[in-house]
Amino acid sequence: MKLKICGMKYQDNITEVASLQPDYLGFIFHHQSARHFEGTIPQISDTIKKVGVFVDESIDFIKEMFEEHNLDCVQLHGHESPEFCKQLKKLCHSEFISESDDEMLKQVQHDNNVNVIKVFSIKDTFDFSVLEPYEEVCDYFLFDTKGKLPGGNGYTFNWSVLEQYPSTKPYFLSGGIGLDQVENLKQFQESNASKYCYAIDINSKFEIEPGFKNIKLLKEFKQNLSFRT
Repeated sequence: MKLKICGMKYQDNITEVASLQPDYLGFIFHHQSARHFEGTIPQISDTIKKVGVFVDESIDFIKEMFEEHNLDCVQLHGHESPEFCKQLKKLCHSEFISESDDEMLKQVQHDNNVNVIKVFSIKDTFDFSVLEPYEEVCDYFLFDTKGKLPGGNGYTFNWSVLEQYPSTKPYFLSGGIGLDQVENLKQFQESNASKYCYAIDINSKFEIEPGFKNIKLLKEFKQNLSFRT
């Protein structure tokens, strides 16, 4: 499984966390969140994918953040429709290059589509039929704990619900995962429920304060679990 560390906020802390070589770093663009990201993302390894997390935002705002921060993935944590996800898939990275003849700048659109991660919240049960309209318009699903906040509630849901997962689409497992869940995660990795689990998503259980990650705890977590590269 791969590792995503979400809710990054402070530049020096981002650099420290990136040195641990997670597969994904998440940046929350939601003003109501204590982990709302503002500023500039420091230079990090190209092997780490940058994920922008949004909650019921407009296409234009997501596009603006996507291009400004050179994001790789968009994570949708609100009530976004399948049609909304389909529109996002059409977004492309753009950059300016210099033409050789007259040194004028020309905007070039890259062909790579945006990777879209759609979030669904679970507590004790879940109606998996709601996933079907999203199958063709999302690259990944993410299962988080249903709570008062869109994310970062700090407690887990019943992972056995995922035994009934009907799709083959890879998904991220999220929701209150901390060091105290290591043994449970090892058991989960051996279960049928983890067959399509692509990544573990961690956040609030590894913080000194919202958005400021505890490097020591993150190192210990990585050392205790096997994450493929």
